[in-house]
Amino acid sequence: MYWTEFLTVALIHLLAVASPGPDFAVVVRESVAHGRRAGTWTALGVGTAIFLHVGYSLLGIGLIVSQSIVLFNALKWLAAAYLLYIGFKAIRAKPAAPGAETLKAEPVERTARGAYVAGFMTNGLNPKATLFFLSLFTVVINPHTPLWVQAGYGVYLAFATAAWFCLVAMLFSQQRVRAGFARMGHWFDRTMGAVLIALGVKIALTEMH
Repeated sequence: MYWTEFLTVALIHLLAVASPGPDFAVVVRESVAHGRRAGTWTALGVGTAIFLHVGYSLLGIGLIVSQSIVLFNALKWLAAAYLLYIGFKAIRAKPAAPGAETLKAEPVERTARGAYVAGFMTNGLNPKATLFFLSLFTVVINPHTPLWVQAGYGVYLAFATAAWFCLVAMLFSQQRVRAGFARMGHWFDRTMGAVLIALGVKIALTEMH
């Protein structure tokens, strides 16, 4: 009965999650800099944050945030500040010492908690994610759809997001890929830092419609 609605939700989500954004940038950076384990934990952090968005959308809190300029701006500036913070940290990367190329290809130790928090914060604080899930649960999903069915959609969205970014982490943490990025060294870190800063600025300039 709800298959058509579910497939619509799944398609919209696929298009949204596949488009590069803060989540993609942070998973790629963690995977290249720290290896598959860190990239996977970052992906799981992003996926878990989806439950946060789904939760307040079902409770109607998302609607309150979207209608309150103060709350929306608070969320927006928190997200922008976080992305700018990790972006500026990355952009300050220094060139590797001569002969350190082989060492660079090996993952730098990163705690699972640190990687997870990076993913969770990046997605959880993103006001665009707030607006996306709000529109999904108010426009795309019929308000008469039972709450347990909507919750089921939410579980799918969280797992699908985590699975997608785990694939991204797997790709960008492959030895050959990491070795290629390692040859670029600090320039890759600086480029990813610039991307994160640009995304932070873009979020900071986001206006409520």
